Amino acid sequence: MPTTCLCLNKTNALNVSQTLPSWDLTSRQQNNVEMLLVEAFSPLQGFLNQADYEAVLSDLRLTSGELWSLPITLDVPSAFSDALSVGEKIELRDAEGVLIALMTIESIWVPDKHHEAEVIFETTDFTHPGVDHLLSFSGDTYLGGKLEKIELPTHYDYQEYRYTPVALKAELRNLGWNRILAYHTHQVMHKREQCEVSHLAQTLNANLLIHAAVGDCPSSSFDHFLRVRCYSALLKESPSIKTFFSLLSLNIQGAGFREVLCHALIRKNYGCTHFVVDSKSNNTFSASIFLQMKQYEDDIGLKIVRLEKHVYLAERDAYVLAKDVSPDEKALAFSHKDFLRCLQEGSAIPAWYSYPAIIDEIRHICPPRYKQGFTVFFTGLSGSGKSTIANALRIKLLEKERRSVTLLDGDVVRKALSSELSFSKHHRDLNILRIGYVANEITKNGGIAICAPIAPYQAIRQQVRQTIEMVGGYIEIHVATPLEECERRDRKGLYAKARAGLIEHFTGINDPYEIPENPAIRIDNTHITPTDCVNQVIVKLERMGFLQD
Repeated sequence: MPTTCLCLNKTNALNVSQTLPSWDLTSRQQNNVEMLLVEAFSPLQGFLNQADYEAVLSDLRLTSGELWSLPITLDVPSAFSDALSVGEKIELRDAEGVLIALMTIESIWVPDKHHEAEVIFETTDFTHPGVDHLLSFSGDTYLGGKLEKIELPTHYDYQEYRYTPVALKAELRNLGWNRILAYHTHQVMHKREQCEVSHLAQTLNANLLIHAAVGDCPSSSFDHFLRVRCYSALLKESPSIKTFFSLLSLNIQGAGFREVLCHALIRKNYGCTHFVVDSKSNNTFSASIFLQMKQYEDDIGLKIVRLEKHVYLAERDAYVLAKDVSPDEKALAFSHKDFLRCLQEGSAIPAWYSYPAIIDEIRHICPPRYKQGFTVFFTGLSGSGKSTIANALRIKLLEKERRSVTLLDGDVVRKALSSELSFSKHHRDLNILRIGYVANEITKNGGIAICAPIAPYQAIRQQVRQTIEMVGGYIEIHVATPLEECERRDRKGLYAKARAGLIEHFTGINDPYEIPENPAIRIDNTHITPTDCVNQVIVKLERMGFLQD
């Protein structure tokens, strides 16, 4: 099978595409398109068609027999796919509308996503970020077909580190490297990781490629800008071993063995001879996965190697191989969770854990919780008291805090940002996403956002949570006042109109309210005052570290 995506003359492509259907790629999809166009996903020439998709799920191979482990498909809503037909071309554009590629459709199908989740992630639990995205946020229809490159997506960040497979192989040839150990990571590296991978490279008599994934990565604690600055700081502290650093726009899914296998295939395309995955970056990387990978070593075309665990010994003031620790020596323990806790508390981090430059970079972006921005997200039925409690909380916080405090009340936001929206499920979701976007910007910039919409649907609340938790704190509060009490309080007569059939899609009457499963606080304010409710919230925020006593 040829491994090169077709490439059209840009001017001719633009003329051809003027009448074609156009799809605006999500960030995840754009990353996949880029990986396809630069041949990092070779032997793929485009998004998997249905036959290849099913073969990958069942056999870890394409219909051609070539090894491939993850379904790389273009997911779209049925509203878009219903107007398409096999053999048709569509445009693929970035978020700014720039034409990136043309796609010739080979397959259009509705996948069994629960089956895909079971096969790829070995679970359908929504707490798994890969499962959650697959089942909650991806389109319901898949498109498969070959791509024709128009131009690669533009990156304005870290351009000096972004290499295509062709460019990286040429660079490594110029350096005279012929034994290259690829180290995959999507987390910040500290002293232990540096010791482990450097020891492995020296053992193999190989040069080291630190190949960092900077695509969509919900499992990472920090964004890729911070991670790259930390990698740069680490490289300055590296020992004499020769190290090359490069980035790739690879999404991280949390797919265990299948994802490790895909990472190895990608590094083969970049000219590497050995591959190891960071054990800290992939919780499922274990002896069993290593043995599975070794079974495919010849098929992959590079050597699969494993890190030897290192531990820190205070007596020696050094990281040493765990197997070399004597019975009377005791290794010091400090986990990634301990590291995050120290950041949240503003407490000291052991000097042996990481370098000062890396800790300084992280502390600058991740101050203690009492200095971070956060969002308090109230949800509950109309008339439950959300707005009253939220406004009282705003006033209380303005008394205590120097951080800015903004109230995003559901009714007010509807008038200011969403006046054109109806109360259909789609428009309700869109309204909550708009509230979430504003709250995200407030939180990211160190402020406090208080949101008080009805927000009846769990999936959209979860989407807002995931977005905001990437930049600060998120505290969900369910105002669980019973429906009967909400109706009794109904000053606007909305419940009466809904029961009379005069209002459609009214939450609690003719539209569902999905009760939050694990809110930070659940409040029934039937018999307590708004002040008492606010006090509960304040105490919770103090216990979580977002406010100081």
